[in-house]
Amino acid sequence: RDAIVAKAQGGDATALQRAFEELASVESHCSSAKRGGDLGPFGRGQMQRQFETATYALQVGEISDLVFSDSGVHIILRTE
Repeated sequence: RDAIVAKAQGGDATALQRAFEELASVESHCSSAKRGGDLGPFGRGQMQRQFETATYALQVGEISDLVFSDSGVHIILRTE
């Protein structure tokens, strides 16, 4: 999270998203890595509870702290 925020420091939401995509494409073990960490749109009840709770607690353009779920550790950037 800190690496993403530091890289985007002084930039706008686009800079934050680019930094997130860059880190996700290198560090993520999820199939979404090839899409810069983009999971696409999803609704309530479609993700693990911890992930979903953290996602919907964020405002659009906000990035989460570390989120722990049964499938691992996540950093979430809410885009919609």
